[in-house]
Amino acid sequence: MPAVDALATVMVELTSAPLPAPLDDRIRLILFDLLGVTLAGSRTAEMVAVRREWDAEPGSTYPIGGSVGTTIDTAAELDAIASCCLELDEGNKYAAGHPAAHVLPAAIAAARLAPTPIPGSKFLAAVVAGYEVAARFGWALTRHSSWHTHGHWGATGAATAATLLRGADANEVAAAIDSSSALVQVAPWAVVLDGNFSRNLWIGGAARAGVNAARLARSGVVHNSGAIEHTLGALVGTLNTARLTEDLGDRWLTLEGYTKQHASCSYTHAAVDAVQSLRASADWSAEDVEHVRVRTHSLAEPLFRRHPSSRLGAMFSLPFVVAAALVSDEIDVDSLDPRGAGFSAAESLSDRVDVTTSTELDALLPERRAAEVTIEFRDGTTLSATAPNPVGDIDHFPMNFSAVRAKIARLVGESDTAVIEDIVDSLGDTEDVAALLRALPIR
Repeated sequence: MPAVDALATVMVELTSAPLPAPLDDRIRLILFDLLGVTLAGSRTAEMVAVRREWDAEPGSTYPIGGSVGTTIDTAAELDAIASCCLELDEGNKYAAGHPAAHVLPAAIAAARLAPTPIPGSKFLAAVVAGYEVAARFGWALTRHSSWHTHGHWGATGAATAATLLRGADANEVAAAIDSSSALVQVAPWAVVLDGNFSRNLWIGGAARAGVNAARLARSGVVHNSGAIEHTLGALVGTLNTARLTEDLGDRWLTLEGYTKQHASCSYTHAAVDAVQSLRASADWSAEDVEHVRVRTHSLAEPLFRRHPSSRLGAMFSLPFVVAAALVSDEIDVDSLDPRGAGFSAAESLSDRVDVTTSTELDALLPERRAAEVTIEFRDGTTLSATAPNPVGDIDHFPMNFSAVRAKIARLVGESDTAVIEDIVDSLGDTEDVAALLRALPIR
């Protein structure tokens, strides 16, 4: 409880003054990336089908990429689902997950629900605060091995942002953080590895938990009672509460995230980068490959399963993603689509990909999430490459705004990228975030 109180106090103070320039720049990059990725996700066949059958209550709010108006809460949930369904959303290696995707839909919902317009400066500060709280809970949490990273610790950041945007004081923010942990999703790794689309709703559930926790806190019916001890600190795993406040106000995990190049779980990325580096000047093709050996860290061990049947299952199969990197130039929206030719080609090759963990690479965690790849060819020759971190990591070829813009343009086209860019550029000056966000692309 004292750690949550301290977190809440610092986050309220953060929103009472202009954001420091590094945090302002970083959160704009995160928002630009996430809004673009969400639009791309909304256009997948899976999300089109989900929206068609959602049977949402009619309203005047449109989910990103949607053409049917619905309620603010439903739009937030659909946006959260779309944001993570391509596995291209920004993440944080210390949190071992995706703080922004949990926080932003809740913050947008809170801004839209507010009785008076929310200025962009307040909105940006609330999103930073939510990101930082979520990331610190992810960092503090050692999950039991059966739990995936979505839908639980991220709710604390969603609650922080939503409550701050409702004008809450530190006690109310602490109450919302605490009560959000009693509203978390059950998130089994096995569901993800089976390729079950239900997994994509867990972030939506965390956003919903954050908005509802803000409602509870503002109504005065909850307080910081230690619920987190019973959920995150017992059911989901164990909490190192010192990390919640370690160097708080001096060190910002918000500045230490990564941006994703590949449409797959981040634990596959270093291996994909190694394969792509070997292919960059290759005079060989996938047909020449006899065997591929991958060494990586134990965080990726749940991803060792083979033979996925869905996009989600493919994204979380390390042998399959490495095989896909050998037959496709990019791990993108199309390469892991089960309906595409690249999917069947990767499936044929994936049995020749062996993956093992390495205690030496584990020793580098969390600062480095490394992988080593060795390709053995039919003629008896070999090639090897090592990636110390995925490209896009803040510590390894981080993507600047131009690189993220190029990524979003590839995903959604130049016209819609320009619209999103203009919205993000205008956030600091607008007096009404909800009005500005009405310019987000819809079908």
